[in-house]
Amino acid sequence: MAGQRLSVSRRAVLRGTVAAGVVTAGAWAAGVRSTPAHAAPGRRVAVLGGGVAGMTAAHELAERGFEVTVYERRALGGKARSMPVPNSGRDGRPDLVGEHGFRFFPGFYHHIPDTMRRIPFAGNGNGVWDNLVATPEARFSRRDGEDVLLPMGRAGRVWATPEDFRETVGSAISTSAKLPTADGLHFANRLLVYNTSCDARRDGEWDAISWRDYVGAAHRSKEFRMLMSRTLTTLLVAAKDNLASTRTIGNMGEQFLGNPLEIGNDGALDRVLNGPTNEAWIDPWAARLRELGVRFEAAEVRGLDLRDKRIAAARVVDGSGTAKTVDADHFICAMPVEAARTLWTPEILELRPELAGMHQLMVDWMTGLQFYLRRRTAIARGHVAYVDSPWSLTSIAQDQFWRRTRLSDHGDGAVVDCLSVDISDWHTPGVLYGKSAKECTHDEIAREVWAQLEAHLNDNSELLRAEDLHSWFLDPGISWDAANRRNVNADPLLINTAGSWALRPDPHGAIENLYLAGDYVRTNVDLATMEGASESARKAVNALLDVSGSNAPRCRLFTLYRAAELEPFRQLDAARYASGQANLFDAPF
Repeated sequence: MAGQRLSVSRRAVLRGTVAAGVVTAGAWAAGVRSTPAHAAPGRRVAVLGGGVAGMTAAHELAERGFEVTVYERRALGGKARSMPVPNSGRDGRPDLVGEHGFRFFPGFYHHIPDTMRRIPFAGNGNGVWDNLVATPEARFSRRDGEDVLLPMGRAGRVWATPEDFRETVGSAISTSAKLPTADGLHFANRLLVYNTSCDARRDGEWDAISWRDYVGAAHRSKEFRMLMSRTLTTLLVAAKDNLASTRTIGNMGEQFLGNPLEIGNDGALDRVLNGPTNEAWIDPWAARLRELGVRFEAAEVRGLDLRDKRIAAARVVDGSGTAKTVDADHFICAMPVEAARTLWTPEILELRPELAGMHQLMVDWMTGLQFYLRRRTAIARGHVAYVDSPWSLTSIAQDQFWRRTRLSDHGDGAVVDCLSVDISDWHTPGVLYGKSAKECTHDEIAREVWAQLEAHLNDNSELLRAEDLHSWFLDPGISWDAANRRNVNADPLLINTAGSWALRPDPHGAIENLYLAGDYVRTNVDLATMEGASESARKAVNALLDVSGSNAPRCRLFTLYRAAELEPFRQLDAARYASGQANLFDAPF
């Protein structure tokens, strides 16, 4: 196995090329104004960061006639992007495709799909949105145990009462996850408690409690602890179940398990792209933004200058290393939390003291590793969770879903599949070297991950063969610090820990022309995801429209599904919470 590292200049990445599938806007531009060459006073916007949040903000503003410049230090798309594996192409073929981690688009996402429909793509009536395809199943793989294959899609029946909810959901969980009946009913009751909780209880009581404590994992079976406590949290937020906020995990449970008929969903419960992320989404998106007049500059933001309770300028260093001052009427900070919070000077915090809470927000690592294979796998027609893996691994075999490109057309022509793996636990010792992922060299990480996959997949039949392994690629955000014998991560992930909701800011506050966009901002989806980034950017743009006095339509905002049948119980819970009483269903079951 041979690891490979990415070496692409920031300027080259941002300059980019238009994907072959992109067409001109045509009818897409109906009713949408392109940005004028010189915007009217008060309409110049600097977007600091070119990830999903920054690109979403730029898109919404450009459609409304604002002059937008995006400053991105490295690559458009941020953690959502895909990237070429350097020097892997042979005989005129393009390089193999790597990524920070595999992407998936749950059906309850609405903000991202809404934007996708407005990104033209050749041959697609609904733009980039038509590049989403459904995965028919998911696999929960156990080491030395029976694996569980779950169909992904509408299932179950409509329930009419809380008791019916408990029995229906509990039975489905017990059967599909092969849990003891008592565990299934207990978990269903915990979902019922959360689903009938009012907003005040969710924000207050439940956000302060870890998911493991909320579901009472310590008193349940081993299978319950592994599946319903540990695996759920690492899959969703890359956090340990003793840290993850019940508010966050409960919200996701309400979408995945509390809505079996997918009422109000944008599409199938689990969807992926039909090609590499940049080819199927990011490159066409960047092309559309340029078409609307958005400018992109390769630059790293170093500071913000405050004057008269407004941001007067941003200080950046461009791709050549030259320090510059950015002048604009409005500044949208679309940088990740660990970068954004370094910009808050004492003067900024004096005006927006709530931003100090961002320094307490936790980030951790959830990073991708791709194995390129000479033979297509038959592991699952969707995502796989390796339940007992020390590094909390998940994976998906990608070639089965790619329609517009084939891996065999890349690299040296020998690769026919890519098993893309996410590593969610970088702290627990592995099975080969007895070291955490943070302490392993890149080669050791690849060997360790492969060993953990084999232990899960080859206990009954050989689903993964060493002779099929062609090469591997680790996310280039992970770099090896030889002096300290540890890895460094340039792209950590926000972790929704218990008690973190109160520390997260709103998109706008006392500094009139400063707006925040990122998955750490308070959003309805409340999860460190592309969807959270998109929602927060729309909220930031709406605040900007209010401040500027614009009469342009506000960005559309969506809310998560809540069962209408349980609304009377949520209203009852509001009164019970205000009077200090427990939720009506919060009792041992």
